[in-house]
Amino acid sequence: MPSTGPCHTGQLDSAHSSGDKQGEANGVLRWWRKFMRFGVAGGALLAASPALAQQAFRSERGLSLQTSEVIQLATVLGILIAAMISAIWLIRERARTASENGELRGRVAELSGRLLRADSILNMRDQRMVVWENEGKRPDLLGVLPVEAGAPDDRAAFLAFGRWLAPRSAAALDHAVSGLRERSEAFELAVETQNGTILEVQGRRSPSLAFVSFSSVSHAQRGHAAVRLERQRLDEERAVLFGLLDALDLPFWLRDQGGRLQWVNQAYARAVDAPNGNAAVVDGRELLGTAARAAIASEAAKGQVYANTVSTVINGDRRMVAVTDVANIAGSAGLARDVSEIEAMRAEHERTLKSHSDTLDQINTAIAIFDSDQKLRFFNQAFQRLWDLDLAFLESAPDHTLMLDRLRSERKLAEQPEWRRWKENVLTAYRSVEPVTDQWYLPDGRTLRVVGNPQPRGGVTWVFENLTEKIDLESRYRTAVRVQGETLDNLAEGVAVFGPDGRIRLSNPAFHQLWGLSPDLAKPGTHIATLRDAAIALSADNPWNDFAASVTGFDEERKDRQGQAALFSGKILRHALIYLPNGQVMITFVDITDSANVERALTEKNEALLRSEQLKNDFVQHVSYELRSPLTNIIGFTELLMQPTTGPLNGRQQEYLEHISSSSSVLLTIVNDILDLATVDAGMVALDIVEVPVASIVEAAVDLVGDRLKEHSIALQTDLSRAPKTLFADEHRIKQILSNLLSNASNFAPEGSIVRLDCAEDHGTVLFSVHDDGPGMPDDVLDTVFRRFEPRANGGRRRGAGLGLSIVKSFVELHGGTIAIETGKGRGTTVTCRFPNRPSRMREAAE
Repeated sequence: MPSTGPCHTGQLDSAHSSGDKQGEANGVLRWWRKFMRFGVAGGALLAASPALAQQAFRSERGLSLQTSEVIQLATVLGILIAAMISAIWLIRERARTASENGELRGRVAELSGRLLRADSILNMRDQRMVVWENEGKRPDLLGVLPVEAGAPDDRAAFLAFGRWLAPRSAAALDHAVSGLRERSEAFELAVETQNGTILEVQGRRSPSLAFVSFSSVSHAQRGHAAVRLERQRLDEERAVLFGLLDALDLPFWLRDQGGRLQWVNQAYARAVDAPNGNAAVVDGRELLGTAARAAIASEAAKGQVYANTVSTVINGDRRMVAVTDVANIAGSAGLARDVSEIEAMRAEHERTLKSHSDTLDQINTAIAIFDSDQKLRFFNQAFQRLWDLDLAFLESAPDHTLMLDRLRSERKLAEQPEWRRWKENVLTAYRSVEPVTDQWYLPDGRTLRVVGNPQPRGGVTWVFENLTEKIDLESRYRTAVRVQGETLDNLAEGVAVFGPDGRIRLSNPAFHQLWGLSPDLAKPGTHIATLRDAAIALSADNPWNDFAASVTGFDEERKDRQGQAALFSGKILRHALIYLPNGQVMITFVDITDSANVERALTEKNEALLRSEQLKNDFVQHVSYELRSPLTNIIGFTELLMQPTTGPLNGRQQEYLEHISSSSSVLLTIVNDILDLATVDAGMVALDIVEVPVASIVEAAVDLVGDRLKEHSIALQTDLSRAPKTLFADEHRIKQILSNLLSNASNFAPEGSIVRLDCAEDHGTVLFSVHDDGPGMPDDVLDTVFRRFEPRANGGRRRGAGLGLSIVKSFVELHGGTIAIETGKGRGTTVTCRFPNRPSRMREAAE
């Protein structure tokens, strides 16, 4: 075993020194395998039994070893085995490390080559790159741009793009770089420097880096870059233009060649009630009607621009819009402007001009308007009547000079010593800035005040005021003033006019004569305080204090007042204070002494009549109530005597009792009527309005007069076919009204005739009419038919107190109704009472 170790070691060294790493490793592996088989076996044998190992060695080699030697040998052998294992592990690790070092050296060489190539590319003079590694670190600049590009070399100056790029390109690049760094949005742009050089810019983003590359373009690519730059500019301009169109409050639209909507702005969407422009395009919502679109298409086919005002509906309202539409081979674009208010203002302006023209045509002042070219543009009827010119000549817009010459030739203007100078003086109004005024005296005696008013835009408005009547009126006024003075001086009524300063402006002799004042006090200029002091001792209730306060004070209402004053002399003066429009006050005085005495007498007589009327009413009420009680007793005892239980009566007694009963009933009816009228006059009647059946109330009224009708063989016909079932009224008063009407008819109806009672409903009212075939009423009787205590025979069978129709009228009017009579000779008499079906109010009294 020891002799074999060096041999293997020498082999291992020679293998290692050979330098062939793969062969060395393979030899070591084979040797190790053999050694391990031998060493493991020997070690196991030594460990199991030294004796056995010793024997084995003896048998194997023919050697004789001691036990200690065997142990030493085993120990050495174990150490050798451990050393061999460590050497083998080291050899294998060295081989692996050498292999990895070789690979790394190759990788480093490859990366070095790539770095050299990248550095060569980045340092080319036709491109430059900006690299951002992270947000907190300054960016790196690599490469160089050509000098002719105008890009600065300094880092800060280069990164300030606005200093060396065109404004539009700098703004676009700043926006793109922000999008790259914040949102990782890659971009490709063509930018233009301030000297006109075009550069291509690309922006990219990796997980850890963001870089922007600037590169100059070749001559062949320069045209393409210019086109891209122009396209970018057009895109930006288009975006700005579309943004402006979208912000406009005017509907705008784009159409393709087929007339279909391509794009609309928000104003268009709002006009067609669409949520947005895209929805309006998708739904094909049209703003204009079919006729308007057809007219636009027709103009587009002719190659003309469509510009017209059409009617359409916007937000549910009918509006007028001015549409402008331009078309070419690519499509069309249109714009609509709401001109409803403008059209309304134009219409209002036209109406105003027409109204002014109509107004000017109605006034009597002649007006003519000439333009800046001195052509007649407007004239009213008064102007045509003033000069009596041919209407066709005036409507031909003649020149002002021509018109003056024609007026002169027709002798409608007075002859002037120097006609040309006078005419030029008239026409100076067209060069003046202030109105020109003159007076013309016409040959026919008329006098005109001529005013030429220059207009701001040129032209002159001529006003011809006829002063003939004014001058005549002034003359008449002066005459009237003189006549008025003479009239006032001869009036029996005293008049004094005071000015705002409280002094007399005008007075007549009757004024100081009625008050007994000195004529010097009543002359113009005297203050009202002086008159007050002079008249204070002439009357107990002196009104001059109030006069002075009204004349010199400040009264906002300025109401006229009247009154009267009694003088110590016995005169009674009625005075009236009247405010005049010019701030003056006129006071008039009238002597009413005689009329006051007459009035006093009439007042006393009227009071006496009122007292007598009241006495009559009291007497009627008292006597009527006093008569009712004995009449009731008479009627009661009469009916009692007519009963069979009181004893037999002969024929004459029976007849007398019947006359007594009939007369008592008539007298009781008269008394009741008088009481009813007295109650009505006193305003103490209150109606009990209830729902009354019409048929039952008619039947009750017929029963009341049935005996009287039978007595004279008079038939009664009632017609209730058109009557309502019920009526809101006082049942007792309606029954009383109908019975009085039937009694009145039976009194005048001939023997054997027919009395008709009809009831009908007419437009919320109920009509009761009673007709008899009597002789009718003459006009003089018809006028007094409703008066009280006016008995009228007129062919009637009996005379009464004349209260029946008066009571009927009073009760009908208490219900808010009316009564009418239709009568005539040979036609009989019809009395119609009209009641409201549902009276809203009832009168408490009726005359």
